Amino acid sequence: MTENLTIGERVAWYRRRRGMSQEALAGLVGRTGEWLRKAENNRAELDRLSVIRRLADALDVALGDLIGEPTLLDWTPDSGTATVPALRAALMDYRQLTPILSAPASDAEPPPLDELARELRSVFDAYQGSRFGFATGRAPLLLADALLAARQYEGDLRLRAHELLALSYQAAASVLTKLGESDLAWMAAERGLAAAQQTGNPAITGSLFRSVSFALLSTGRHEPAMQLTEAGAAYLEPHLHEDGGDLLSAYGTLFLAGSMAASRSEDRAKTRSYLAEADDAARRLGVDGNRLWTAFGPTNVAIHRVNTAMELGDVQIALDLGPNLDTSALPLERQVRHMLDVARAYNVSGQLEAAVTTVLDAERKAPDQVRHHYLSRQLVLNWVRNAHGKPPFELDQLARRMHVVG
Repeated sequence: MTENLTIGERVAWYRRRRGMSQEALAGLVGRTGEWLRKAENNRAELDRLSVIRRLADALDVALGDLIGEPTLLDWTPDSGTATVPALRAALMDYRQLTPILSAPASDAEPPPLDELARELRSVFDAYQGSRFGFATGRAPLLLADALLAARQYEGDLRLRAHELLALSYQAAASVLTKLGESDLAWMAAERGLAAAQQTGNPAITGSLFRSVSFALLSTGRHEPAMQLTEAGAAYLEPHLHEDGGDLLSAYGTLFLAGSMAASRSEDRAKTRSYLAEADDAARRLGVDGNRLWTAFGPTNVAIHRVNTAMELGDVQIALDLGPNLDTSALPLERQVRHMLDVARAYNVSGQLEAAVTTVLDAERKAPDQVRHHYLSRQLVLNWVRNAHGKPPFELDQLARRMHVVG
């Protein structure tokens, strides 16, 4: 599939491949044939993941097949010419499965842990700065160094090495999720959680819980993500009293992931409950922090109130909260993700000029992120499709920079 199809056009393509009529598919998702005709012709919004997932299930395809993921990561000075395939090769190296298969050479020296921590910080900082090419290009070497350290060091140093290994897998999972590489993200998150369990550190384990939860979300597995939120929280709660902030941040972020899963399952009660738990954790933390690269605090909770409102179809709530929310203290990735939800709210409410301006502002801040997120790609594609005649110059140029038109 090419990247220049809207979600509605992808639905039509797969429906025809399955030999289904519009009425038959619409009936499977509880909608009318007229609604589906409008959706396939880009005259009805298909931006709620709960609806898109039901269509994917009915068509027996992956969520990513309909939202156009994964996308191709462009070569840039940041990324070089070894991107996702190099990271895939690193994750699928059979020698990672067990030390039995990968006895290190006698002269292989593990990196100093302080150096490994700096390398990890550079990858996570690039991810939070929306420099996905840089993060993807550096992640394979980071994982190789972290694996060597975890196998070579002994005693307390070994525990610290496993902490860094777990977080290295999390960094890889984070950027892979942004690029739509959901299966690889799941693999990285799963291995990260296994490494975290070797540390005895509940904060690291909690951080990997949320990584697994986001990996589940990226594949449309919303019910398991909610189950993980509750099971993970129950595991972490007994340790919260002894925490200096890392665990509380991971705990709160786990509930933010849960709120996204609940809203995508159209479960309003659980969405409210999870946001309330996250809000309580944010109040206890008291600041917008970035412990364990969570960007957790009151503002991130507010961002998720906007996101979940849009997933539930509560557009006016999103418009009341979103445009005036000051996110400047948060990492760039969080700022731009919020801007895309605000653009989405403007678009659904018919404020096209404000929506386009918001996406353009987001692109100026983080072109990588806007290029790869399904929301921005679909917004721009729909605007181009629905333009009367040639699209306005600014919109046409945006679409070309994003590679969603030829």
